[in-house]
This record gives sequence, C-alpha cells and structure tokens, in this order.
Amino acid sequence: MKAVFLDRDGTIGGTGGGMHPFQFSMYDYAPKAIKTLNDIGVKVFLFTNQTRVGRGYFTENELLQGFQLLKKELEKYGAHLDDIFYCPHKPDDGCDCQKPNIGLLLKAQEKYGMNLNECYVVGDTGSSDMLAAHIAGTKKVLVKTGWGEGSLTTYRHTWENVEPNYVADDLVDAVNWISEDINTI
Repeated sequence: MKAVFLDRDGTIGGTGGGMHPFQFSMYDYAPKAIKTLNDIGVKVFLFTNQTRVGRGYFTENELLQGFQLLKKELEKYGAHLDDIFYCPHKPDDGCDCQKPNIGLLLKAQEKYGMNLNECYVVGDTGSSDMLAAHIAGTKKVLVKTGWGEGSLTTYRHTWENVEPNYVADDLVDAVNWISEDINTI
C-alpha cells in the first residue's frame, strides 16, 4: 500500500505556523491536489504537530472539530483524507509522536500494514517534516509554501544532512511529481 502523508500548516493551507482550527483554511488548489491522490489510488493521511493543544491555545476537542470542517470542505470537491494522525503535546513533553520523531508514521504503519519505504511525506518544514521522513525511510517532498522557502535558506542548517527527493513549488507540483514517481516504479 502506498500512502502520502501531508503536513497541515504551510502545506495544504495556513501560514506555516500553527493556527486555531477554526481559522485554518486550505489553499485554493489543495482539494484538487488531494483528489488527484485519491484518484490514483494512494492513501492520503494528514499528519501534523498541534503543540498549541498542549500549550493551551485551543482544546483537543476544538482541533477535532476543525478536522471535521476540513473533511467537509474536501467533500465539496470529491476529495477525502483516509485518516488523520496528530500530536497534541507540548514541545518539551518528550513524546514519540511529535515530528521529527516518527511515532505518527509508525502508528499509521501499524494501523494500515504498510511499508513506509513505499510512502511519501510532503511538508514545508525541513527540521520536522523532512527529518521525520528521513528517519522513517519515506520519500521526502518539501513544498516552498508556508515555511518551505525558509527551510531551504535561513533554516537549512537545522536539517543539513538530509536531502529532499523533490522540492515542489506547492502541493500541486508535489502531487504531480508523486504521480509520475509512482508510475515509474
């Protein structure tokens, strides 16, 4: 089973920084890009650090309500997420699920019986998304949206020993590359 793990903030919408779930909105092109992944038969998982839950900015219930709003918005375009994996912990909680740790990816692997080497991680942050992908052995696609440009320049030193498999302008570009890559395997 092939799967694509999508970061939320800065990858499918938002600004790159954590946002309140009721204020989050997808980029205009995100639903169509996600539908493209649905149509080629890969699982699409959201995987996201949501440290603002642990830090008290909003509740886990509000986060879950926000995920439901996101799902309803995707449905309008005939798109869907197959599952959502999130870390609600504070940065200093020492959990194994907060990216760049790979607990979220391992949870998905166990739940769906997949080989992470056949999966893709798409995200905008080198020091969390790309490092997690590297540790887990997935293919790494960095988008330039959100914090992507900064990850490639100002913050490149925080993940200097990791190279993305592809650097995409946005989610559409990432999905096009993934679609071609899957077809060449």
